[in-house]
Amino acid sequence: MTADPNTAPTPTEVRAALTAAARYALRAPSVFNTQPWRWRVGPGDVLTLRADPTRQLRSTDAQRRLLLVSCGAALHHARLALAVAGHRTEVTRVPDDSDPDLLATVTVVGRHDPEPAEIRQHLAGSRRRSDRRAFADRPVPRAMVDRLRTVVEAEGAHLHLVRPDQLSMLAVATANAAAAELDDPAYRAELRRWTNRPSDSRDGVPSTSAVGPAPRRVPIRDHALGGTPGLDAGAGTDRGAAYVILFGRGDSPRDLLTGGEALSALLLTAVADGLATAPLSDPIELDWPRWLMRDLLAGVGEPYLVIRLGFAVDATPPPGVPRREPADVIEFVD
Repeated sequence: MTADPNTAPTPTEVRAALTAAARYALRAPSVFNTQPWRWRVGPGDVLTLRADPTRQLRSTDAQRRLLLVSCGAALHHARLALAVAGHRTEVTRVPDDSDPDLLATVTVVGRHDPEPAEIRQHLAGSRRRSDRRAFADRPVPRAMVDRLRTVVEAEGAHLHLVRPDQLSMLAVATANAAAAELDDPAYRAELRRWTNRPSDSRDGVPSTSAVGPAPRRVPIRDHALGGTPGLDAGAGTDRGAAYVILFGRGDSPRDLLTGGEALSALLLTAVADGLATAPLSDPIELDWPRWLMRDLLAGVGEPYLVIRLGFAVDATPPPGVPRREPADVIEFVD
């Protein structure tokens, strides 16, 4: 049914939609599943996104790059939920330079007819999970990658498909970055903190979703770190996996926020298309491997994240990660 653009949504409708959008955004991906955001519903027809600095990874993400990408993913989730609910919005990103934790305001400005692609992405939100198991030998079709590139560019970012001749550099950069981080006691303590969370914290990466060691084309972070991982790598070899680098023209807070929105759109579209996904941030977290990622981009942009795409060998989805309670993330203002 087509919405009448001349009929403004009622205040009650808007408040319910903003609340539902903030709740849907709890599903967004974030580094170490820190969920480093807060939402404010109101006053009126405005939804406000703020970073939560208490959830910043001080060792792994000292410059807040991954925090901002994570918050951008949550912003896209909220925008998507509002669009599917039939609301047209205007977004102001990083509205106040004097308040670095104020990231965006989303204002409902009218009615919107959801597009089929928005509905597909929204439905994929409940199925999206990072799958760290090895993917099948079946190659990802180039047409799928091209479709993801189009989705990313529509959000204001860019996508580079790592070529076969570049894969060794990606693998070496990832392995060396992981080794360098593991040599840092602060990193090891931070990783343990976010992979051994209290049961009531509703965040972090539990060992049930960690994958045991196995030969991989590009190494996967050890989320168990001396413990027992809940999953085996499986029968796959990653030979059919595609590795893509999400990047933009700069690394300002606005750029990184936009990169996170593009990440969300990419992951949801990939899942809707039947792909398994696994973001890789290891080669982005330290300065020198990030320089190598810039080299893979021929120096044309700033890398935000690497994503492994492929077809799952095991149809059983990996375990989900916990999500924070809405009351801990969302506040209401009249």
